[in-house]
Amino acid sequence: MTEEAWGASGLAWLTGEPAGPPDFSRAAVLARAGQVVERLGPVGVAADAGSLLAGRAALRGWTRGGRRSAAGASRLLAAADGWWAITLSRPDDLDAVGALICAEDPGEPWAALAGWAADKPVAEVVARARLLDIPSAALGEAAAAGPTIRRAAAGGPARGVRGALVVDLTSLWAGPLCGRLLAQAGATVVKVESPSRPDGTRGGPPEFFDWVNGGKLSCAVDFDSDREFLAELIGAADVVLEGSRPAALARRGLGPFDVPARPGRVWLQITAHGDGNFTGFGDDAAVAGGLVGRDVAGGPVFCADAVADPLTGIEAAVAVVDALARGGGEVITLSLAAVAAGYAALPLSPECAGEHPVPAPQRPPIETAGPALGADNARVGELVAVSRC
Repeated sequence: MTEEAWGASGLAWLTGEPAGPPDFSRAAVLARAGQVVERLGPVGVAADAGSLLAGRAALRGWTRGGRRSAAGASRLLAAADGWWAITLSRPDDLDAVGALICAEDPGEPWAALAGWAADKPVAEVVARARLLDIPSAALGEAAAAGPTIRRAAAGGPARGVRGALVVDLTSLWAGPLCGRLLAQAGATVVKVESPSRPDGTRGGPPEFFDWVNGGKLSCAVDFDSDREFLAELIGAADVVLEGSRPAALARRGLGPFDVPARPGRVWLQITAHGDGNFTGFGDDAAVAGGLVGRDVAGGPVFCADAVADPLTGIEAAVAVVDALARGGGEVITLSLAAVAAGYAALPLSPECAGEHPVPAPQRPPIETAGPALGADNARVGELVAVSRC
């Protein structure tokens, strides 16, 4: 049944070699994710784990790419002593390839990277890429770890999610998905973005942004010139979701230990690699955790689509619900790579390609369009004013 569900969800469609059979080896991931999603049922969230994991690929019409990620921005490459992943999703990443491989004109970047890394140790190529702030990871470098929980404020009474004010400072997938699930549970979720640097998913086809941000309010503020207002908003929050590097807010005096908290506030941080100040995205972070599929020869291929992102978003929502039930007053840190490593430790399914149907993932329903940038600034200002009084 586990393998059948993996195939029916479209996740097998997204895992394996492009011209080869779909891979069922990670079917236990869906079963475990389903169990985690079920924990959100009592707070009113009705969600399907398969749809959450495969939803972006379904909206974009992607399929499996083997050692090329479904989105196309990441690659699994061989080094002298193992495998590593690198993501070139930003213009700066592409511009840095020449500096990475010490070539003025590297030519086609993926071929150049493959040739450069082939005779070098994995640790060396990953370390050099990270020096240049290029998202990269060695296969299986991260260990499984649960959330890190620190006391940061006075606790309050146990409470549920309904009616909570959630300030969502995250972007892309993991954090916004967590915020979306909390909104479905009845929270008021305020998506905060800088007008000069909004959520990157606003720049693509709107369906994905709508899917993970529908039902939220939008507040557009400059994180420097509007710092005082943002501090008040954070101070009014019952829950804060943060997805930037650990020091990004702290250096502005807006971190979890800087802004006075109301009793019971829960601050949830999502990082790529725990306390390490390394950039990472869902595909390369999944590789860091060892969460990969396998080709017919047993070599690694990408598992689904940036699977560390939706898995972490689901785990983050449950972590917030549990923290509120404990009375809050906590800072909780989740790492994409560590979450992926936890799922990678699940038993592999036996080879069973071709035994079950493998449809493409189905487009998830989009119940509400995502908010226009800054559309709710006035309403958010009212929420802050009420809190001030």
